[in-house]
Amino acid sequence: MSDEHQTWAPRDPSAASASPGNDEGAQGSSSGNGKKGRTKRPKRTGWRRLFPTWRMVLGSVLVAGLLLVGGFFAGYQLVDIPAANAGADAQSNVYFYKDGTVLARDGEVNREKVKLSQVPSNVQHAVLAAEDRDFYHQPAVDVRAMFRAGWNTVTGKGKQGGSTITQQYVKNYYLGQERTVVRKAKEFFIAIKLNREQSKDQIFEGYLNTSYFGRNAYGIQAAAQAYYGKNVEDLTTAEGAYLASLLNAPSQYDVVAHPGNKPAALDRWTYVLDGMVKEGWLDPGERSTTEFPVPGEAKPSTGLSGQRGYLVQAVEAYLTGNGIIDEETLATGGHRITTTLDKKKQDAFVAAVKDNVMKKRSGDREADKNVRVGGASIVPETGEVVAMYGGIDYTQQYVNNATRRDYQVGSTFKPFVFTAAVANDSTTQDGRRITPETYYDGTNKRTVQGPQGSTGYDPANEDDVDYGQITVRTATDKSVNSVYAQMAQDVGPEKVRETAVALGIPKTTPDLTASPSIALGPATASVLDLTEAYATLANHGRHGPYTLVDKVTKDGTEIELPDRKTEQAVSREAADTTTALLRSVVEGGTGSAAQAVGRPAVGKTGTAEEDKAAWFAGYTPDLATVVAVMGQNPESGIQTPLYGALGLDRVNGGGAPAETWAAYTEAALRSSPAKEFDLETAPGSDEPQEPGEDGTDTATGPTTPDGTPSSTAPSTPADTTTPSAPTAPASSAPPANDNSSTGTTGGATGGADGGGATGGDGDGGTGTGTEGGTDGGTDDSGTGTLGGTFIEGVRGARYPG
Repeated sequence: MSDEHQTWAPRDPSAASASPGNDEGAQGSSSGNGKKGRTKRPKRTGWRRLFPTWRMVLGSVLVAGLLLVGGFFAGYQLVDIPAANAGADAQSNVYFYKDGTVLARDGEVNREKVKLSQVPSNVQHAVLAAEDRDFYHQPAVDVRAMFRAGWNTVTGKGKQGGSTITQQYVKNYYLGQERTVVRKAKEFFIAIKLNREQSKDQIFEGYLNTSYFGRNAYGIQAAAQAYYGKNVEDLTTAEGAYLASLLNAPSQYDVVAHPGNKPAALDRWTYVLDGMVKEGWLDPGERSTTEFPVPGEAKPSTGLSGQRGYLVQAVEAYLTGNGIIDEETLATGGHRITTTLDKKKQDAFVAAVKDNVMKKRSGDREADKNVRVGGASIVPETGEVVAMYGGIDYTQQYVNNATRRDYQVGSTFKPFVFTAAVANDSTTQDGRRITPETYYDGTNKRTVQGPQGSTGYDPANEDDVDYGQITVRTATDKSVNSVYAQMAQDVGPEKVRETAVALGIPKTTPDLTASPSIALGPATASVLDLTEAYATLANHGRHGPYTLVDKVTKDGTEIELPDRKTEQAVSREAADTTTALLRSVVEGGTGSAAQAVGRPAVGKTGTAEEDKAAWFAGYTPDLATVVAVMGQNPESGIQTPLYGALGLDRVNGGGAPAETWAAYTEAALRSSPAKEFDLETAPGSDEPQEPGEDGTDTATGPTTPDGTPSSTAPSTPADTTTPSAPTAPASSAPPANDNSSTGTTGGATGGADGGGATGGDGDGGTGTGTEGGTDGGTDDSGTGTLGGTFIEGVRGARYPG
């Protein structure tokens, strides 16, 4: 058989190796390749094939290293320091009572930033001992610490933060609290960059101001207040160590909220103090005597509920309205605002309203749902607002009843008319100087007379009462509208307006119009406005704007407040004579309920049109206060009469407002000795006067007062109805004898209204005269046409002449 047809069989490896020519072949091959003496590396067999060679390991390490370096530089270049996250800079403005007690915080985040220099060194060291003992001499990130923290967690040796303070600050300020690989990578690179741009002190300060300590407290200052009720600069070493302990896990170490946490909290606190000793920051002797500082009870949120919202609202308006801080800056937060408000007086005001108004309401009376209360209290000498009542609860009724300007002040305005009369040495139409003892005609709906005759304005007295001939003092005690409307005309409505503005009523007050009706208080000044004006009277006529703020700081820097400038708004005699006049209102007039204050006091009641508001404004020598009870529908917001409210047919100023005023003032001044009024009244102000010539207050031709009356009747003021027109033209002829128009027949509607439309009693003369008005003829015809020119101030025909 030929070779082509031989059968194939596998080669025996042993035969090849045993061939005699094998060595030569191998050598020849080696020789042919140019490599002598080199043997082929045997292949890895068995279990060794499962592991990489050292060359593979080295190569992998080199590749990984290159990737890490490249990734690091890429990450460093790609990741920028971002803007702060939305809540990082958010701070609350903190408002304080004058004694330093926290009044309220107006932000959603309870945070107050402080300078690092404000934090005691032992408190700083406590934080470092708890969180990052090598902070000041290590890089921004500590890789070893990160691995160590991970290892300790895995092995159960406890939790110790692997992040440096710089990394924690980056998380707090720039990134947020989410736990993702991406966030952790960003934190790493931002921390490195930040460490190059900011000093260690800057980073540490930022960390202390952004860290969360529990109890809704962000930052070391808020934490100091939340746990110990003090500022950070007043913390002890023990307290600082406890706050530092909280950073690790606030809820786990609050021993008050969770008493069972005390063993763990004590261990953590001990760890911090021992760390301080180890680092040389705390003397071992001091450490041995340091006791665990149990924190105080968690306080309820000092948000804006109750009166706080009203007070904050008023303070903010004061700051922005006076150009101290603009709205945008104030909104950034971080301000510490010390107000002039006195906590004890504020609490007394709330209690007085509760006892004298709120407790009298009943759920069964629909009218009681409409009751609102506003109040304010000012120290006359300093202008400091020491208390304010804005409403039942800011979260339920957000409109501040102490500062709103939409309710008529009513008869509380009348003292300003009298003050203007004394300040301007005004006289009645027959030339008698206006004093508390001056007589006026108190006839109901008596038409006010001006220089050109009847003004057409005939205000009604309360309950349509005719008072007849009464003194100004009596007219003030009984709040007689007809007298004060004529007095305003006698003084000059514009002078009355100017006096009110000088005392403190804003010139822009709605319905502060120069007309006779100004006396009855149609103007809608706020409770606070009226309090300022009454405080000026209490301060002997010297006026200065009220103040609500005593001090403002931000980031440790005090913001300058404007100087409070005062001036003599009216003479001391004018103010003090008004005070003397108002004393009898409390002693026996409509404000007698205010006697319950138990010390010298003066005041004035007032009622708005249709009984939509009732007021009492009064003062002692050292405190001026105004209280108003208002009617407002809670659903529509429409002003509503107070008929039937508090179980009364009508709510007037001498009722709940005066009672509240007395209760508050008594409590507010309880610890102060009673003071007498030191008054310098106008000469002759207490001297009795007789009625006008021939027993009346008819005109004798004084100089024309300022303020030309309106040619048409003004709008109806508070407590009045629309005035009716006079029945006949005015006359100016005097009676021929003393018996003309004696009152009931001969001119009950004549005289001041127009010359005797009803006629005389049969004895009236027919002389023409120049001062009076003829009230009738010899046959009761009452022609009313024989007199001369009408002179302003001719009184009604109830009195002779």
